[in-house]
Amino acid sequence: MVYFGKVLTAMITPFSPEGLVDYGVVEQLADYLVNHGSDGLVVCGTTGESPTLSWDEEYQLFKSVKQAVAGRAKVIAGTGSNSTQEAIEATRKALHLGLDGTLQVVPYYNRPPQEGLFQHFSQIAQAVPDLPLMLYNIPGRTGCNLAVETITRLAEVDNIMAIKEASGSLDQVSQIRHQTAAEFAIYSGDDSLTLPVLAVGGCGVVSVASHLVGDQIQAMIQAYGAGQPQVASQIHLSLLSLFKVLFITTNPIPVKIALALQGWRVGSVRLPLCYPQDSTRETIQRVLEQTGLLTTL
Repeated sequence: MVYFGKVLTAMITPFSPEGLVDYGVVEQLADYLVNHGSDGLVVCGTTGESPTLSWDEEYQLFKSVKQAVAGRAKVIAGTGSNSTQEAIEATRKALHLGLDGTLQVVPYYNRPPQEGLFQHFSQIAQAVPDLPLMLYNIPGRTGCNLAVETITRLAEVDNIMAIKEASGSLDQVSQIRHQTAAEFAIYSGDDSLTLPVLAVGGCGVVSVASHLVGDQIQAMIQAYGAGQPQVASQIHLSLLSLFKVLFITTNPIPVKIALALQGWRVGSVRLPLCYPQDSTRETIQRVLEQTGLLTTL
């Protein structure tokens, strides 16, 4: 049994028309996701627009999602930072809220050496030994790849239990699987690579598309695990155009547009993100129509 589950949704953060966090919609969305395939919710990650949230907003989001989920799914707090001390302080507060785990992104912009990355994550883990930790490697955003050798060292820390791998490299995922214990969980950080990642030893996905097709993604992963790779492949191929269109521009812009098209009151994105021209919205709408996703809530 994988501690965090198999389908983890990287939740968006809904905003009111005035640009404030809409905690009522947060709770409605969290409940919906848990009822539609999500084993866990990652709150205040990249998809949640964490760079533009205040710490007070983040802590309230953690509390709101925890209340909405009520023990039916894991709640994982995005408390990473490019400041080790800030990450430790934020993670301690997440522990005190009774959350189930924490997502720790590779420090961005300062581009630490690999030993600095090892020290960063290991010190966070040691500061909160009772809270499971998931590493998050996304070099396209951070400018720094967490090397396989560093991941292997970190996987030996008791409460570092998983990694969200968004390097886009199946070779790297394969090497991580080869060099870490079977209990160390590897999650795809890209929806379109979930099935290939499963094939080389991954256990699931931290997903954006699960806002829309969580049940189908869960079914794909379960089919693969049950020895039905052809069924899993059929589901993967049927969702591929959706996986791709949700990254037609910077995440989470497309998924927020998609949810709004479905009738969710998710509001806009916060600057410096902004909504694109109508042609992008039309492309997203066309794919939603093709995949049967424009139904009334």
